[in-house]
Amino acid sequence: MKLDDTDKAIIEVLQDDGRMPFSTLGPRVGLSPPAVRQRVLHLIEEGVMQVVAVTDPTTLGFTVQAMVGIEVEGPTEPVAGALAAIDEVDYVVVVTGRFDVLIEIVAEDSEALMTSLATVRSLPGVRRAEIFVYLRLEKQTYNWGTR
Repeated sequence: MKLDDTDKAIIEVLQDDGRMPFSTLGPRVGLSPPAVRQRVLHLIEEGVMQVVAVTDPTTLGFTVQAMVGIEVEGPTEPVAGALAAIDEVDYVVVVTGRFDVLIEIVAEDSEALMTSLATVRSLPGVRRAEIFVYLRLEKQTYNWGTR
């Protein structure tokens, strides 16, 4: 989907305040509220953006987070798809470099993390998994704009 300047303006404003009502958003980007609503819904339907609540997992009782680097044996795509189907895995990306896939696991505690890792390691095609447990989240942002 090709984004025009209005689409980009909508995205940038919503990155600052995803709860902004269409009645406020429309005039900020030069559209009527019904027109901006239609644009926002189209951007969501096309998969360009999502409007979600971003939480701090620790405040919700998830005390352990880890990034896991995975080396794959054979084709990467089936393994990435199987990893994406695991509920505890909230992030899956196919990468270049030392690992073939990186995933993030958010768990209630160390025991839950170990259970999730056992599931990951048992998948066909997973050759090796290296775990990086987060000690502290220094920065997390989603407002990179549309450049």
